[in-house]
Amino acid sequence: MKKLPFGKNTQGKETSLYILKNQNNATIKVSDHGATLVSVLVPDKNGNIQDVVLGYDSTAEYENHTCYFGASVGRNGNRIDKAQMVIDGTLCQLTANEGEHNLHSGPNGFERILWEVKEHTDNHITFFHLSREEEQGFPGNLAVEVTYTLTDDNAVEISYKGKTDKTTVMNCTNHSYFNLAGHGSGSMQQQYLQILAEGYTPVRDKTAIPTGEIAPVEGTPMDFRVMKPIGQDINADFEQLKFGGGYDHNYVLSDKPGEMKVMANAYCEETGIAMEASTDCCGVQFYAGNFIGEQTGKGGAAYCDRCGFCLESQFYPDGVNQENFPSPLIHPGEEFTTKTIYRFYTK
Repeated sequence: MKKLPFGKNTQGKETSLYILKNQNNATIKVSDHGATLVSVLVPDKNGNIQDVVLGYDSTAEYENHTCYFGASVGRNGNRIDKAQMVIDGTLCQLTANEGEHNLHSGPNGFERILWEVKEHTDNHITFFHLSREEEQGFPGNLAVEVTYTLTDDNAVEISYKGKTDKTTVMNCTNHSYFNLAGHGSGSMQQQYLQILAEGYTPVRDKTAIPTGEIAPVEGTPMDFRVMKPIGQDINADFEQLKFGGGYDHNYVLSDKPGEMKVMANAYCEETGIAMEASTDCCGVQFYAGNFIGEQTGKGGAAYCDRCGFCLESQFYPDGVNQENFPSPLIHPGEEFTTKTIYRFYTK
């Protein structure tokens, strides 16, 4: 494993980039800034190496943007209604950072933390962070680990582990944006996607807060059970798509976490690169990069809206406030673990 400097953060602390490579010359690059997945380099059908995730070349660039490229998001991924919740009878008020709501745990999310490297080998690295109660406003001190593993079958495994001293939320996710034609190739709307879910959680308006309903995908543009181009129905005359300017919805994989299953498949005809995504989470947020905007990424690449898509495995949005959704709460004495795998191959 190689270690390279990745620049100073706003606190003046040095950050690092860690490079893991397998026997096929597939490579991942991760940073202790935000426990961030910076690069995933895999061979295409012609043997050329493609970097298939969006990102930046330094910590300063990550701190100056809000797209969460490759970030470890926590304690809570996605949205919490009115930035508040009741845990053990106590009202907890978080910082609102998306209107009156809380997105990805607010302005002090895990993506801005300098994580400690707990241990590493040639094929994996574990980051550690003690999230103290006052850091984000969630109750309890939560000890969190994020482990990235690169296997010899070109799979990127992302595992989370957490323990708390008070009942609290643990709903971490990785926020990588994938483009299987290469991170600087422009729109990904012609790439194919399959999501193995019968239902999704509709949102009530542009705030993207769920209504509490689980709706069938059948007969709607939300249906990805059969692989189709991501852009095929993205501009359909369908209220849910208009709310978010395209896809930005949670798909229901199961009614509780714990069982590993394939959640999605993606494919790019141009490069022949395919991705199989598996998780033991109960939901996955499919975001089509509707609001990336024009910006400069790694190596001077031009990024734009819909030039990357996210498959964020997690609990359902606002799950802490929705009685009929699986609960993202973790209790003292418990150790919560979860794993998501993105495996790359060519066809």
